[in-house]
Amino acid sequence: MRPAIALIHLDRLRDNFEIVTSHAGHANIISVVKSNAYGHGLHIIAPELHRIGCRNFAVTEASEGARLRDILGPDCDITLLSGLFDSHDAELCGTFRLSPVVTEQLHIQWLRDNRFNGSVWLKVDTGMQRLGTTELKSLHAASQASGIGIAGIMSHLACADTPEHPLNRSQADAFSHLCSELPSATAASLLNSAGLIALPDQTLDFVRPGLALYGAEPVIAEPLGLKPVMEFTAQVMQVRDIEAGTPVSYGATFTANKNMRIALICTGYADGLPVSLSNNGFAEHDGALLPIIGRVCMDYCLLDCTEHPLQTGQRVSFWGGDILKPEQVAARINTIPYTLMTGVSDRVHREVVTNPG
Repeated sequence: MRPAIALIHLDRLRDNFEIVTSHAGHANIISVVKSNAYGHGLHIIAPELHRIGCRNFAVTEASEGARLRDILGPDCDITLLSGLFDSHDAELCGTFRLSPVVTEQLHIQWLRDNRFNGSVWLKVDTGMQRLGTTELKSLHAASQASGIGIAGIMSHLACADTPEHPLNRSQADAFSHLCSELPSATAASLLNSAGLIALPDQTLDFVRPGLALYGAEPVIAEPLGLKPVMEFTAQVMQVRDIEAGTPVSYGATFTANKNMRIALICTGYADGLPVSLSNNGFAEHDGALLPIIGRVCMDYCLLDCTEHPLQTGQRVSFWGGDILKPEQVAARINTIPYTLMTGVSDRVHREVVTNPG
């Protein structure tokens, strides 16, 4: 097996879930496991969350929800955050007991045509200009007239990772107003991971953490003490000495300015190691940081191990170890940790690290 491996630390997942729960007050947790559990492996993450007591999950669309139902069985609720794309999705919702977000009358029609008798979430836009209905009352009435239950009302924050942004409070106020248009017993959900920090008074009935579960701090300036669940690692394939003046990798973008020892690592951009880390990133080994030198290749990258000798067969970590956190690596290349996690390709083996708990 090619030794580019994403280690999945389930003990860290459990710790993160406990931290999120402690910040949610009396609200229920909807664990967001879309996009293959943010690249960690739906078949790994969801059963562990279920085992420790989570009974509410969210994915993007119906086929993903059907897969999750097959994994977890009947003892949980599954929300589709992107709702329905066609009538077949509505059919899947009935077959697999999924609760879609609805934003259009057409969604209700599809559900009615497929004799759906479950519940839906009414999603409203409160300032992000993304997915959400502008006809809440009529959508609620159409749902009830069709015999469709209302799981609740939800919206999504645009600037929660910037707690001081005025749009956060503006959206909360707009959401509160919209909630007042529905029966008082209607469940409400506004907060994602960063929202727990930005608007701690708005936990309401359900919160929807995603990023925090996987251990990336949603607001770097206000850390919650989370631990990365994924540790992206790869093995040393070869070590060699080069002389000063030797160019390295494609394009000769790096030239040794002294005699050096370099290590060839068996991971590259086809595995999810960003090209933008070329001459701009590090790997971690035994408490030391080793610079990535030259251009990251499809299947390989190269490290400067002059000051910290490596040997063939040793494993290095690119994020999720003791030093390199995903949000720090992401900031270095002007992206977000979501892209690192979800960018780890299928050819990278997910290896579960189990610790008692």
